Amino acid sequence: MSKLPSTSPKIPPLSLLLLLLLCLPFLGNSQTENEERTILLNLKQYWENPPSIQLWNSSSSPCDWPEILCIDGSVTGILLSDKDITGKIPPFICDLKNLTKIDLSVNFIPGEFPAVLYNCSKLQFLDLSQNYFVGPIPDDIDRISRLQYLNLGANNFSGDIPVVIGRLAELQTLYLYQNVFNGSFPPEIGNLSNLEVLGFAYNGRFKPARIPSDFGRLKKLKYLWVAESNLIGEIPETLSNLTDLEWLDLSLNDLSGKIPGSLFLLKNLSDLYLHKNRLSGSLPGSIEALNLIGIDISMNNLTGQIPEDFGKLQSLTNLHLFSNRLSGEIPASIGQISSLTTIRLFNNSLTGDLPQELGLHSKLTNFEVSVNRLTGNLPENLCAGGKLRGLIAFSNNFSGELPKTLGNCSSLTTVQVYENRFSGEVPAGLWSSLNLSTLMISDNLFSSKLPGKLAWNLSRLEISNNKFYGEIPAELSGSMNLMVFEASNNLFSGTIPIELTGLPRILTLLLDGNQFSGHLPSMIISWTSLTTLNLSRNQLSGEIPSAIGFLPDLIDLDLSENQLSGQIPPEIGLLRLTYLNLSSNKLTGKIPVQFENLAYDSSFLNNPGLCAVNPILNLGDCYSEPQKSNKSSSPLLVMALVLATAVVLVAVVFALFMIRDYRRRKHGRDIANWKLTSFQRLDFTESNILSSLTENNQIGSGGSGKVYRVAINRGEAVAVKRIWNNRKLEHKLEKEFLAEVQILGTIRHSNIVKLMCYISSENSKLLVYEYMENHSLDQWLHAKKRSLSVSEYAFATKVNEKIDVYSFGVVLFELATGREAKDGDEQACLVDWAWRHFQEGNSIEDALDQEIKKPCYLNEMSVVFKLGLVCTSTLPSTRPSMKEVLQILLRCSPPPLVNGETKALNECDVAPLLSSTNYLSSYNCTQRKRTSDDSLSCNV
Repeated sequence: MSKLPSTSPKIPPLSLLLLLLLCLPFLGNSQTENEERTILLNLKQYWENPPSIQLWNSSSSPCDWPEILCIDGSVTGILLSDKDITGKIPPFICDLKNLTKIDLSVNFIPGEFPAVLYNCSKLQFLDLSQNYFVGPIPDDIDRISRLQYLNLGANNFSGDIPVVIGRLAELQTLYLYQNVFNGSFPPEIGNLSNLEVLGFAYNGRFKPARIPSDFGRLKKLKYLWVAESNLIGEIPETLSNLTDLEWLDLSLNDLSGKIPGSLFLLKNLSDLYLHKNRLSGSLPGSIEALNLIGIDISMNNLTGQIPEDFGKLQSLTNLHLFSNRLSGEIPASIGQISSLTTIRLFNNSLTGDLPQELGLHSKLTNFEVSVNRLTGNLPENLCAGGKLRGLIAFSNNFSGELPKTLGNCSSLTTVQVYENRFSGEVPAGLWSSLNLSTLMISDNLFSSKLPGKLAWNLSRLEISNNKFYGEIPAELSGSMNLMVFEASNNLFSGTIPIELTGLPRILTLLLDGNQFSGHLPSMIISWTSLTTLNLSRNQLSGEIPSAIGFLPDLIDLDLSENQLSGQIPPEIGLLRLTYLNLSSNKLTGKIPVQFENLAYDSSFLNNPGLCAVNPILNLGDCYSEPQKSNKSSSPLLVMALVLATAVVLVAVVFALFMIRDYRRRKHGRDIANWKLTSFQRLDFTESNILSSLTENNQIGSGGSGKVYRVAINRGEAVAVKRIWNNRKLEHKLEKEFLAEVQILGTIRHSNIVKLMCYISSENSKLLVYEYMENHSLDQWLHAKKRSLSVSEYAFATKVNEKIDVYSFGVVLFELATGREAKDGDEQACLVDWAWRHFQEGNSIEDALDQEIKKPCYLNEMSVVFKLGLVCTSTLPSTRPSMKEVLQILLRCSPPPLVNGETKALNECDVAPLLSSTNYLSSYNCTQRKRTSDDSLSCNV
């Protein structure tokens, strides 16, 4: 059989060429993927292999990595936000030829603006926010000409904003917030015709400037955020040209004048924030911006009435108009807004009755109308939506009974209606409301017995100055979280139940001005957290329990105007009391030696049986013998008269010598007029001090005197504070001065400068302290700190003792954050920075000083930060007293050593004090982001 000839198929040349052309793209893609993988792995190695991008490897495609965006198999985006990157941006990143998006926000990238990005010719999106960039934004940044999104916020860029930014014609979003720019707004920004979002907020170092009228040319602008940027002058009418505007935030500036009525005609506007300025005049009467969701124009100088047109805003959820001078009635139409959840109108001059439909058509969560002149009843339907958490209506003229419906409002956490004229009984269910933590109803006309059951979560119960009667129910001891119980000036009677000693967290107990009788509870020692105890003006009898002396945190004790008898327990002298009043009782015996100084001169009045070793307190002498009979006392009387006569003669002779000596030295040295009183052994005399009070030694000066550094023996030095007065000190002032000096002289504490002695004359006094070589608290806190951009203005308020509380709050912020209270520009302030950080929902831990922030300290540092918040509340009347501040600090301080070992810490539960809206609700609580539930957003 013959073989068939072998033949091979022939492919036409045209088909072969077509096949080759079809394969070329796949070959090209394969090469591009390998190149891009190599570039990205080099980038990972350049940044020292951050653990957050460990998935990057040579065996997988970059398009499968979660941080990489690809289109058609080519890398177009790098998304490395919050990946702990600490290195700079390398030049070869732009070897990714198709790169359009770079997000490196929330990292630790240092240095100046990365000019290497100029080579990324297709770059459209650049986010470098929240890093450590410094220096100016370069004048040629417009070389990244295709940018549509640029975010350089939360860095340390400085200098002027370059005018060339106005040349980025495609730019739609520009964020430059929270830097240290010290120039002004370039008007060239008005050239960005495609701009939709502009954020310049929190640049407190900007030069004071008006809002550029060129902003009115940004026709597509939807979001304008220029809070806390040193804006002055009036809001320009040109902003009404921004017809697409949805969000306008000009808060925390120094804007003045009237609010342009045209702003309320912007039909797309949903959020308007103008709080904390100096705006005046009345609110616009005509409103067409019917899409408004949030309005905050609080803390200005607005007058007039709330417009009736506000009732047309059926999308409104948050209405904040507090701390103005608004008057008139609240429009009834506001009660018909179905979406309204938060109403904050406190601290105005509003009058009349509240709209009775409030809460009927909407799910109110927070209702605050305190410090006005409102009258009538509270609306019945405030909690009709079942969401009401805060009812704050104190300091008004409300009357009648509290709405019965509040007794069924299980969502309530705080009720503050004190200082009104409410009467009748408190709704039964309110006492035991499921989530109630604060009930403050003092200074009203309520009348009833206390119920046997209170809310399990109740931490603050204030019912003083009412007409409550009957006995304190023993069941009150079941309120295990109760920290403050104030029931002063009521009609309570019976004994103080021993069950009250079972309150483990009680800090303040005020039962004064009632009709309690019987003995003090014997188990009072269990109040280990108690700082304030006032049982005065009752009918208590028996002895003072010695257990009071073992209450470690007690600083304020008042048992006056009772029928207490027996001796004062010496253990009480061991307490760190700042106030003590045992007057008007039947106490006998010697007072504890610790109280024998002028600081307690009114603590023991009207106790005829008390005596003291030191006669300084005007008490009887404990060493004088009582008279037994007239016969036995006669010889003593004769001897006393003889002795007195002898003393008088000696005194006369001595006086004559003194007069002669005075006349002889009348024109001598002034030192004879000075008297030295020492509190420890001294190696110098008044002569050494007086001779050194020269201008060369002066180191400080103030309104009451000057401070000198005086060198003494062996090169040591003392600090001398000279306090002068043009006339002789009044008796009361002299008495107070001596008492304070005596206390200071006996204090021995490592953190308190020792008072060594004082030297006095008729018109001047010298306080001599140890000289502290280690500078001031400010230098220790901030000597090595970098300069920070913070706002620096404070609240304008009436001067009273709460100014000191505010100042203490500033120090707490300095301690917790490591930041300075002031930094350059007079429009910057640490307080506002801290509040803003808190209001935006940021973690408190992020605000704490990085140098000392350790896991073991986080709880204590957070408490200090929160305490700074309540101490710097806008309204002085809503700040805590220093006594309450001390309660919190004592509660949270480390426990003492017991037998050489540290006692286990209890949970530091100060949340009820810190979260009380009595303190925090008075501050602006505007949220930067809309949430479905914006109520009580300031709670710590």
